[in-house]
Amino acid sequence: MTSHRVAVLLLEPVIGFDAVIPTQVLGSALGADGEPLYQVELVSLDGGPVGTEWGYSILPQGDATALATADTVIVPGTRLAGPRREGTLPAAVGSALGLLRPGTRLVSICTGAFVLAAAGLLDDRPATTHWGYAASFRRLYPAVKLNENLLFVDDGDVLSSAGLAAGVDLCLHLIRRDHGSATANQVARHCVVPPWRDGGQAQFIEHPVPASDVSSTTATRDWVLRHLPERLDVPTMARHAQLSVRTFNRRFRAETGLAPGGWLLEQRLNRARQLLETTDLPVDEVAARSGLGSGASLRQRMRAAVGVSPSDYRRTFRG
Repeated sequence: MTSHRVAVLLLEPVIGFDAVIPTQVLGSALGADGEPLYQVELVSLDGGPVGTEWGYSILPQGDATALATADTVIVPGTRLAGPRREGTLPAAVGSALGLLRPGTRLVSICTGAFVLAAAGLLDDRPATTHWGYAASFRRLYPAVKLNENLLFVDDGDVLSSAGLAAGVDLCLHLIRRDHGSATANQVARHCVVPPWRDGGQAQFIEHPVPASDVSSTTATRDWVLRHLPERLDVPTMARHAQLSVRTFNRRFRAETGLAPGGWLLEQRLNRARQLLETTDLPVDEVAARSGLGSGASLRQRMRAAVGVSPSDYRRTFRG
């Protein structure tokens, strides 16, 4: 199997944390034969060291010519003045992006979205970035359909993530999309991070941590994941948490960014997708084990969530 070529374009001053996420996460994805599934290369415009926002430098492996042969190009967060403050793209960056082949997948992490937007690559497309910079992004790039409340946005050949650690979620999503849940879960375990935070989950925007004497919904969420095939609803979840429905709804949303009912549906769909990817169970059995009822219900939910039938989804991920 030929490794998927990934070029990570570092633009000074680069956000150091963002820059190393793809190498660590994508670089940890291995095929059945133990061979790397991604060939990840850090590159700069001229191949020279790139300064970070904290004063140290990163020595890349190549220069911008790597963009001409990359299957995926990732732009980590940056404080580059033109895209970040003026809505302009430096000529050297424009020339580098001009090397992209048609069909190259483009990905931004955090404020890397400012670079793609300055290049006009996000016009009339949905995208996200760090919530703290949403106001300036909207002012500079009004043509972009920005939603700063999301962890990441997958618009097919262009993807973007929120700030910092959300880049891990997006890279795991890329692995899941390319190679299925089993491979993504293996990488998540290796990196000691949650295997799945849905892209629609809200960014954590200045929510205070609940006081220690306030009950959390964590135990109830763990309980729900162990009982997905059973009949569950919000009142049942609230009773397990020993809270009123109103308090449970408020606390659940504060802790997860989602309403309990929407979160439950997402978990059931995630379980169904995992079973479709890793087993030969009939569609009706997948629906039953994930708590979605009948095969007809699963088909309806799958088409609404990912745009394909369960059978087509299984063929896509299992070949």
